[in-house]
Amino acid sequence: MSKTDIYSFKGYIFDLDGTLVESAHVWNRVDEVFLARRGFGVPEDYCRALAAMDFNMAAVYTKERFSLPDSLESIKDEWFSLALDEYAHRIRTKPHADRFVRSLKQQGKKIALATASNVVLYSAVLKNNGIYDCFDAFISTEEAPRGKGFPDVYELAAERLGLDASVCIVFEDIIEAVRGANSGGFTTAAVLGGSYPEDEAAMLQEADISFKDYNELH
Repeated sequence: MSKTDIYSFKGYIFDLDGTLVESAHVWNRVDEVFLARRGFGVPEDYCRALAAMDFNMAAVYTKERFSLPDSLESIKDEWFSLALDEYAHRIRTKPHADRFVRSLKQQGKKIALATASNVVLYSAVLKNNGIYDCFDAFISTEEAPRGKGFPDVYELAAERLGLDASVCIVFEDIIEAVRGANSGGFTTAAVLGGSYPEDEAAMLQEADISFKDYNELH
């Protein structure tokens, strides 16, 4: 697919963290602080394991992996409090992502967010960057039966936009999510230059379009 065809779709479905906003450092810091309080370092594969999980799945995984006595709710509450201030005041969009989203809205395109992030967090960061009102639908991975390695959350997003997968494009930054969207018949756009450079070769091969800066899409 040529980048010049980027405006040919009716629906645009975006992941949040690492795709629309530069938030990887926040969650890395949350992981470090949370585990350090319990006497653990962050294992090399931990962040990667959490990347395709929703908040609840991640809490279950963390509790079981580290045999924590904490309740699932207390784990999620602690993560939330550590992250909220960053989302509300400091996190910015990926380069030119805000401008791209606004241009889609101006053209009358339907736009959805499909994210594992908490509603308070994604609302705060989208409002902080002035693009919250551009979205027509917000879908949490907690609403889908399976994680982002499967098409469920994207299918739900398309349904809420009133569109078929064939006229929607999904923007993601991890290969598992690209594969999940591909399996549902969606066109996929891979955002490169993120937390998993080892996946870039696979994303270049498997996504329909790949880019580092949203300015490349104009």
